[in-house]
Amino acid sequence: MPARKKPRPNNHSRTRPARRRRTAGAESTAGVGRPDTGRRAPRTDPGEPGDPFGATTTRFVGGRHELGQNFLVDRRVVDRIVTLVRSRPGPIVEWGTGDGALTRSLVALRRPLTGIEIDPRRARELNARTPAHVRIRAGDLLEHAPPRGSVVVANIPFHLTTPALRHLLDGDGWSSAVLVVQWEVARKRAGVGGGTKMTAQSWPWYQFVLDRRVPASAFRPRPSVDAGILVVDRRRRPLLGHDVAADYRSWVGRVFSGPGRGLADVLRRAGVPAATARRLADATGRRSPLPRDLDAAGWVDAFRGARRRDRA
Repeated sequence: MPARKKPRPNNHSRTRPARRRRTAGAESTAGVGRPDTGRRAPRTDPGEPGDPFGATTTRFVGGRHELGQNFLVDRRVVDRIVTLVRSRPGPIVEWGTGDGALTRSLVALRRPLTGIEIDPRRARELNARTPAHVRIRAGDLLEHAPPRGSVVVANIPFHLTTPALRHLLDGDGWSSAVLVVQWEVARKRAGVGGGTKMTAQSWPWYQFVLDRRVPASAFRPRPSVDAGILVVDRRRRPLLGHDVAADYRSWVGRVFSGPGRGLADVLRRAGVPAATARRLADATGRRSPLPRDLDAAGWVDAFRGARRRDRA
């Protein structure tokens, strides 16, 4: 008799191990890519009575990788930042103190210094190691308002560059800022190779200077791109009054998004008299200029021309 074939196993009938049930902690991390720390929900620290720095929001977070922080380890870069701060008077505000690599050098300037650090543990540890004229607080730089006349210093996490700059430029108290930001951002904000909408919207009240390039090797962990030192100074004599700031910024936005072929045509469509638009386009020295090719004085001239025409 022929041998009987063994029955083929029924995969559907196999006993499968029971699925592990997710714990509440595991569910809380789904889709966010970071371990559950078991820490409390965010709280608001109202500050001490009479605290000139106001309230800050504390976020309970983990290590440097989670924070997107790249700490400065190049002594030459730190020394250059301190030199730039030294020439700008006023109390110092450092956003993102980290482990204090930059803070320790700023302390030597013997000026009031307030540090804002999003990691509560790092803030506590650094505050315990600094002298009496230094205060390190746990808080979010995007919630902090620097006091009047202060110098803001920050090695800004690259993923926060745009919101941090917007928050800074919307403030009305600080006088100068020395910032470490992504290289391409530093170039654009300083108008190198053409100004951006954000730069144009701020130029009448601020001056932007690209100080130098900072190689990726100056940081730990090492980022994938270089950085730059961007210096921002509030103009002592603004090119426009603050009473027209909202109108000006809205108008600049319309110019950047408006129709037209070439700078002169774009400006004319935005309300600038044709003769003024042609003169400003010729002044750029480019064959086919665009709005990004205008400098601070050109933007102010164009805006005034558009306002005069509206009033006529």
